[in-house]
Amino acid sequence: MKFPVEQFQGVRTPFYYYDRKLLEQTLDVINREAARYAGFHVHYAVKANVDPTVLGIVNAAGLGCDCVSGGEVEVCLKAGFPASKVVFAGVGKADWEINLALDADIACFNVESAPELDVINELAQAKGKVARVALRVNPNVDAHTHHYITTGLSENKFGISMDMLDMIVQHAHSLPNISFEGLHFHIGSQILDLQPFVDLCNTVNRLQDELAAKGVKIRTINVGGGLGCDYEHPDEHPIPDFASYFKIFAEHLVLHRDQELHFELGRSVVCQCGALISRVLYVKEGVKKKFVILDAGMSDLIRPALYEAHHNIENITAPANGPKEKYDVVGPICESSDTFGKDEVLPVTRRGDLVALRSAGAYGQIMASNYNCRRIPSSLVL
Repeated sequence: MKFPVEQFQGVRTPFYYYDRKLLEQTLDVINREAARYAGFHVHYAVKANVDPTVLGIVNAAGLGCDCVSGGEVEVCLKAGFPASKVVFAGVGKADWEINLALDADIACFNVESAPELDVINELAQAKGKVARVALRVNPNVDAHTHHYITTGLSENKFGISMDMLDMIVQHAHSLPNISFEGLHFHIGSQILDLQPFVDLCNTVNRLQDELAAKGVKIRTINVGGGLGCDYEHPDEHPIPDFASYFKIFAEHLVLHRDQELHFELGRSVVCQCGALISRVLYVKEGVKKKFVILDAGMSDLIRPALYEAHHNIENITAPANGPKEKYDVVGPICESSDTFGKDEVLPVTRRGDLVALRSAGAYGQIMASNYNCRRIPSSLVL
């Protein structure tokens, strides 16, 4: 990624920079690769990034929305996404959120428990509506990713255990204001080893056959998202391998006649197009270390503190071919975990230099907080 540093002048740091061209190229690849296969539909997982300009670009590319809150449903509708392309997941949907989605006539609720099914039926009945639902199933597939973002194991706060699926499918069919549409799966996030997706396909095939033998018809299969991005080498892999990702489902998942297959991609859509731009406040000399202290902290980008994640760190104003030094790169927050990198090799860095924290387009700005009464960072899309 080349940074238009001259256009950053006068912009208050820290801020998020989004590369419009890279985002549009990524969306073009997604649409091209998904279009190779009949019945494939892609939704954007809104929780990754809700910057209004980013949402507008995603909407213009024709993707739908995957939402996990009433607020996200509102944001998507306001951004112009058609309700017929909005799906609503989440383990704890409040009544007002369900009512909002019912009033908008969204495409589908991804339901995660029997009590939720009952509440949606009750609220839909009060409005004289029929709610379309898919049941989120935990397929007990290990995504081999960070334990905080693994969601598909058999016992998890998300979804329904496979052992309980038959009972809940029958219950869904018994409710007068529920239309059972299909099954929903999501095994985790930041998945780079694609084998778990093959395992998911095999599990879905077996479940489909078992339900079909009992006369259960399924119109949609939703396999969630989870495809990761390369945080360590963002310039070598600016666009994830969508071709291999979609091909796995085309080759291993057996769709029944007239079935639709839905995807919910988030991180892989926006991760590489974004960077957090920060200014160096101080270079502090320690006894054995040097510290680069930025004006960005964990309140602006929490992933390193929350997930022990690492983002490539670049000094984008110092000469790249000049002498190098090792630094611990830290923020100003009063927490020891407010550290972006240790022993980072950077060009000799000085107060006032601009630093980019790469691959921050997903779960960056959207997770920012006002901790320490700090301002939420702004954004710049160029």
